[in-house]
Order: sequence, then C-alpha cells, then structure tokens
Amino acid sequence: MRTSSAIWDRQVTAVTRSGHRAHAVDLPGHGSRGRERFTFDAALDTIDDAVSACPTPPLLVGLSMGGYASLAYAARHQGRLGGVVLAGCSAELRGKPIGAYRRVTHHMSRAFGLGGDDWHVVNDMLGALKGYSSLAHLRVLRLPVWLVNGIRDPLRIDERRYLSVLPSARLTVVPGAGHDVNTHAPTAFNRILLDAAHRWRTPGGVPA
Repeated sequence: MRTSSAIWDRQVTAVTRSGHRAHAVDLPGHGSRGRERFTFDAALDTIDDAVSACPTPPLLVGLSMGGYASLAYAARHQGRLGGVVLAGCSAELRGKPIGAYRRVTHHMSRAFGLGGDDWHVVNDMLGALKGYSSLAHLRVLRLPVWLVNGIRDPLRIDERRYLSVLPSARLTVVPGAGHDVNTHAPTAFNRILLDAAHRWRTPGGVPA
C-alpha cells in the first residue's frame, strides 16, 4: 500500500538481464497514479492493459494488494497468462474483520492527522477487500502458481490452506524477510522469480 512500481526495480533489472521482457505498473492510488481512488475493477483493468501489451501470455507477479489483484485477475483470465507469482498475500481475508479495521483506521487518521494526503488509498483498498475470498479464486486455477512469503510476514497465516486448495502450487518461505519480501530479500526473491520464468518458458513447465 502507498508505494509505487519502483519497488520492483531490482526484479525488472534481474529479469531483463536474463533475457526476458519485464514491465512494472502502478495500480490506482500508487506512484504516478497516487491521486486516483483505488477500486478493484480499476486495478484489474490496469493488469489487463499490461497483459494485453505482451506478445505472449506473461508470468504475472504481484505483492500484497497487487498479489490479491493478480490472483483475482488470474481466476478470471487464466487463459491469457503463463503463470502467476503471488507474494505476501497468503491470507484468506474473507470472514476476517476487514470492515471494522477500515473504520478504526479511518477515524484514527482523521482524529490525529495520521497517514498523510494519500491515506485514502488504505481505506479504499480495505473496502475493496471486504468479502474477497482468495481461496475461491485459487480453486479455479489450472495454471502454474508460485507462492512466496517472508517468514516474518503475518499475511502468510493461511499458506497451508492455500496449498490444500491448490496442491500444485509451489510455496517458498524466505528466511529473514517480512511482508515486503522482494525488497527485504531481493537476491532470494529474484532467484525464485527467474526459476519461475524459466519454467514458464519451458513447454509443459509446471511447479515441482
């Protein structure tokens, strides 16, 4: 939340040096689009525009909210993708008190002047996640899926449930990393990403 596509600079560099084409985008409310309001539909449209610009079905990579959005997109359009890497989003949010947390953070930010001018994106994103079920989206996937979590990330709480729903997924827990696993442990994350890219380009390649 409240970052930009620049968090992917090390990954874009590593992937490009390995001979792949890479492109990082800003979702609504982030980076160059910081003044826009975040909606799930707008996030999916952003992903769709990026996928449409690719000459072949791409490997879609997302972190945190970007991971949840990537998962939702993959569930709807998996025929347009070669695979998906989901980082920092292994928590089933449906049924958890997202709405209450959203209300508390909104009132706290207004009462104490916290969060800055772009705090609206936090409320927008929490609102978009209300009722969202990542497990429901995982159940329909028939394409290669990689799950990547930092060992200290609280959003890995349901990673075993994810695997029970999609046993073919490949799970990697990165030592020493927290939620922002790609910036906390870029070398380890890049290794995982490049392995996924290699398998994606190999005919019939699947996580193993």
